[in-house]
Amino acid sequence: MVLKEGDKVILRDVHSKYDGETGIINGIMETMFGSSNYNIKFEDGQESGIGEGALELVVEEDTEE
Repeated sequence: MVLKEGDKVILRDVHSKYDGETGIINGIMETMFGSSNYNIKFEDGQESGIGEGALELVVEEDTEE
């Protein structure tokens, strides 16, 4: 999965107070191992250093007809 800034995601991390909440990616940091960690902005806060495995991309259906 390719995530980029501005994507809407759901955080899946039982250790986070934002578990199950939807947020927006507002920062991406590359690790020295070639993977990425993400900063996620939520309505009432932010979570940093989240790995891709804990994120679920929200796919919004195009409702225009």
